[in-house]
Amino acid sequence: MILFIKYLLFLLLTLSVLGAAFYSASSRRAATPGERGLKRAVMNILLGSMLVLLALMSMFLFRGSTISIIVEAVFLVLGAFNVFSGLRSYGYYSGLNKSRSQK
Repeated sequence: MILFIKYLLFLLLTLSVLGAAFYSASSRRAATPGERGLKRAVMNILLGSMLVLLALMSMFLFRGSTISIIVEAVFLVLGAFNVFSGLRSYGYYSGLNKSRSQK
């Protein structure tokens, strides 16, 4: 069961890295600032989830040293902040795009 969780976390980590790279490249090519903001918000969510998944993977792979616990805690906090900030930005830019499309 632990091996399955490790492979699942690795798969999710790989998908979040690829998704973040895709949204990073597509946000640079976006035509409007609203579209650029939406894509950067999704990229921020994916980068935050990548940090959280990296912390979870290190929890399963490494055992108990003080330095690894500190690094895992920092990754969890930074990842949670990135996810929260990306969700907040996504809400802002999606509302901005809806108001512009209604005019």
